[in-house]
Amino acid sequence: MSVLPLELIDKCIGSRIWIIMKGDKEIVGTLKGFDDYVNMVLEDVVEYEMTPEGRRVTKLDEILLNGNNVAIMVPGGQPPYEEE
Repeated sequence: MSVLPLELIDKCIGSRIWIIMKGDKEIVGTLKGFDDYVNMVLEDVVEYEMTPEGRRVTKLDEILLNGNNVAIMVPGGQPPYEEE
């Protein structure tokens, strides 16, 4: 039995998800919803940005994330450094 990508994402609604973006950002948040283009609404978000000065952490209540810039999604995952 196979599972389609959008079916897997649908099962993640209400759960934490780790999103690795194209470029130097990673986002962890609770998935509230998404569309066919994998644009996502996330709550309780932590954004990690890798800069020449080090890792910058930004906390946000809610975001709309453009699916075009998503490289990898890890359902239930978190970066290894999130607990620091």
